[in-house]
Amino acid sequence: MTITVGDITANPALEVRAAAGHTGLGRSIRWAHVTELHDPVRWLRGGELVLTVGLGLGSDERSRREYVRRLHGAGCAGLAFAIDVWLREIPPEVLEEGDALGLPVLRVEGETPFIAVVETVADHYAAERTREQHRLLTAQDAMARAALRSGPAGVMGELSSSTAGASLLLDRNGMTSVSVPDTEPPWHATVRSALAGRPRGMTLLADGDATILLQTLGPAGRTLGWLALHCPFPVTPHVRMLANHAASLLAVDLLHSRDARRALYRERAPVLRAVATGRPQVQLTLPVPPWEVVCLRTPDPVALMDRAADALVDVLGDTDVAHRVGLAALDDVLLAVLPASGRPHTGERLFTALASEADGPSAAGACGARRPDDLPSAVDRARNAAADGYRHVDEADAWALLRSSVPATGARVFDQAVLGQLRDHDARNATELAHTLLHYLDNSAQVEATARDLGIHRNTLRSRLRIAERVMGRSLDDPRTRLELWTALSLDPMPCFDGIWHS
Repeated sequence: MTITVGDITANPALEVRAAAGHTGLGRSIRWAHVTELHDPVRWLRGGELVLTVGLGLGSDERSRREYVRRLHGAGCAGLAFAIDVWLREIPPEVLEEGDALGLPVLRVEGETPFIAVVETVADHYAAERTREQHRLLTAQDAMARAALRSGPAGVMGELSSSTAGASLLLDRNGMTSVSVPDTEPPWHATVRSALAGRPRGMTLLADGDATILLQTLGPAGRTLGWLALHCPFPVTPHVRMLANHAASLLAVDLLHSRDARRALYRERAPVLRAVATGRPQVQLTLPVPPWEVVCLRTPDPVALMDRAADALVDVLGDTDVAHRVGLAALDDVLLAVLPASGRPHTGERLFTALASEADGPSAAGACGARRPDDLPSAVDRARNAAADGYRHVDEADAWALLRSSVPATGARVFDQAVLGQLRDHDARNATELAHTLLHYLDNSAQVEATARDLGIHRNTLRSRLRIAERVMGRSLDDPRTRLELWTALSLDPMPCFDGIWHS
């Protein structure tokens, strides 16, 4: 709070009276300055109460009027004369100019020295700085106590109250965590648009006449979120200090939450590992089933575990659910038991988030599970599916279980042994014998149904079947031949187009 010219005239310890320019008594005084120069403007910065005995006032009416105008033009708060030192009365033209310009003209009377006026202004601002420091410390203390009592929401509430502004806490994805007040005003969009460049440190944004202070949360090199403070006035150093203090408290809370979450996952890991490997069941803390069992293939599952713990909060978008997720490091994969979801799968989103980082997982497999007894089987299927990219297998598909259990190398050897001659014939002659046999066997060896399925005449189908028997040297009436052919064709069915087998 500033001191005004009216405060000086109202001070009972000073004998200072307003002689003219009463409309300007509300002007703020930045400092009180004694000068006897005829033109002191170059030595002024604006906001001064100029104290003089009148030596530099000028010898004629014109120069005295110009003197008053110069001080007014320099932004002075007022002009005060000591009476009975050099002047017995203030010249009337000075009073007229003061009234015309609204520049207070004061009389310093009696035993009041100029230094008393200067000290009054200095003491006011010294006391104001002390009060401001007290308000700052009180606000910082209130934020610290709110952090212990109610977490980030309490810190944000105290920050908004102490700065007469509004505040916004965003997570590292730019989503709202806490807003005070709990609304979505237009300035939130201004903040989110500024996150495109992912600013570090403190940034000031303009919002009309208001100012937005945007502060990064988290240690160097890793952003845990952002704090935004909307002030209806220019940001002062004290507001910056309060915002920095709030940012520190919020960052500590985020780091503590992250470390606590990591520790919780590590504490649960042995239990989940025991259940996932088929050992005796114990009590699990997991989301409500059904689950998505994900195996992230990586050479160092232990190192990936902490990063997965951090990424899960963003992927799930719910801290409470993230706290119940299970993570465990197995031999060559990181196991995650997640709440089942629609498309895209939660596991796919987790794999995408981690694979984009250095030393991320090379592949991921996922399988559904409906109860704890399903976990060992689901883990095996998810691990086998983690070959390239992300692959999800259906827990209800028994044939998918068989296919996921057969190693890729074994499937290729079996395919070559059963279908090698047919594939070579198709490649040389641009035929579709393997493709035809798959449809024939899928239609229970029914000629009419298979012909309709392929869109060919039944005699054309019979001709292809006879050629296939001749190429293989085996009869399609043999049940074992049909079983081996259907198994080989179904392990990894790849349709044939234009007579070329794509594998």
